[in-house]
Amino acid sequence: MRTVLAALALTVVSPQAKDNTPPEGFTALFNGKDLTGWQGLVEFHKRDKDSEKYAAQVKAANDKVLPHWTVRDGVLHYSGKGNSLQTAKDYGDFELWCDYKIGPKGDSGIYVRGTPQIQIWDPADHKEGSGGLFNNIAPNPTKPLKCADKPVGQWNTFRIVMKGDKVSVWLNGELVVDNTPLDNYWGRPKNPKDPNTPNPPLPAKGPIELQHHGNPLEFKNIYIKELN
Repeated sequence: MRTVLAALALTVVSPQAKDNTPPEGFTALFNGKDLTGWQGLVEFHKRDKDSEKYAAQVKAANDKVLPHWTVRDGVLHYSGKGNSLQTAKDYGDFELWCDYKIGPKGDSGIYVRGTPQIQIWDPADHKEGSGGLFNNIAPNPTKPLKCADKPVGQWNTFRIVMKGDKVSVWLNGELVVDNTPLDNYWGRPKNPKDPNTPNPPLPAKGPIELQHHGNPLEFKNIYIKELN
C-alpha cells in the first residue's frame, strides 16, 4: 500500500500575510510585478540543442505568447489567446505551491518537467475534480482521489511534490494524487496500451508550464523549493 509519509514530512506552507511573498525555504517563481523568470512555450521535446537556435525559438515564442500574459494587482492574468507560459529555468525534484482561478467551463493544467499534466478544470463539468494526472495510461491512475475544487471564480491552491518520476498533489489541503508515477507523454511507445512495453522515464529536469487551453486564467503565489 502506497503511503505519503515522506511527502508529508516536507515543509507545510502557512498562509502568507502578503501575496507573492515566499515562505522560508521557498523561492517565488512569480514576483507579482512582471514576467521575470518566464518565457513563451518552447515544447521541451522540440528544443534545439544549438544555443543560438534555441534563443531564436524563445524569442519567437515570447513574441507570440507574452502579450497575452499580463500582471495586474499582483495577479498573473491570461487572456486565453496565444499559448502556454513556462519557466525559463528547468527543475528536477521540487515542492511547488500555486494559487489559481478558472472560469466556467474552463480547462488548463500544470506541466512538470515539460510533461503534461496536472489537470485544472471546472468541477461542474468534470465531477472528478482537478489535480489528476490527465495524460496517464493504465495502470497508472489518471483521476484524482476526490473532488477538492472550490467553485469557479474562487481561488484554489495546489501543493505539488515531484520526486523521481512520481507526483503527489494536494488541492485545497486535500490529497488528490498519492505518490503516483507521471507518464512520459512525449516518449510514449507506438503502442502505449501494450502492457509489455514499458513507459520511458521522465526527463531528469524540465520547465514548469501554465497550460493554454483557450480559457482565461489567473495565477498568484507560485512558490518552489528544489529538493536534493
